[in-house]
Amino acid sequence: MKSRAFAMTVLMIAAAGVAYPSAQTPAPAQKKAVEKEKKEAPEAADKKINMKNLPPAVKTTVDAESKGATVKGISSEKENGKTVYELETLVNGRTRDLMIDSAGKVYVVEEQLDPAKAPAPVRAAMEAKGKIVVLESVMRNGKTTYEGQVQPAKGKKIVFELNADGTPIKK
Repeated sequence: MKSRAFAMTVLMIAAAGVAYPSAQTPAPAQKKAVEKEKKEAPEAADKKINMKNLPPAVKTTVDAESKGATVKGISSEKENGKTVYELETLVNGRTRDLMIDSAGKVYVVEEQLDPAKAPAPVRAAMEAKGKIVVLESVMRNGKTTYEGQVQPAKGKKIVFELNADGTPIKK
């Protein structure tokens, strides 16, 4: 989804920048990291897909979940060796993205959220670092967490992944 795509983009940029900072030959460890990234990228790459090409169970879910929404796109990707589907929608001017397994079960819902509607601890943790630029609630298998970006007074944007109590998510 967006956060995964963002992370992949950051990794690709970082790998390219670190591996080839000049015309010098990359160090073996840097070269190995770039080769690993190239091998992982094909599985993580999203492939646009037409509604007519969806498995029946996924199509049923997409039909139900996209009622009253504008469909921005549907894609498939490999996750842990299995094909999953991402439905990107716009509902009342806010993004709403769903991850659907091949059986048609929605297992992740990311919704753009007005910061004022976020739990107070999440808002407080983010606002302590700067102005909230983007905030999404992420429901994964029944548990809600929050992902967002904050623009500090000086410096680059900071990306957050927080639990509802405002504590960072450990990966």
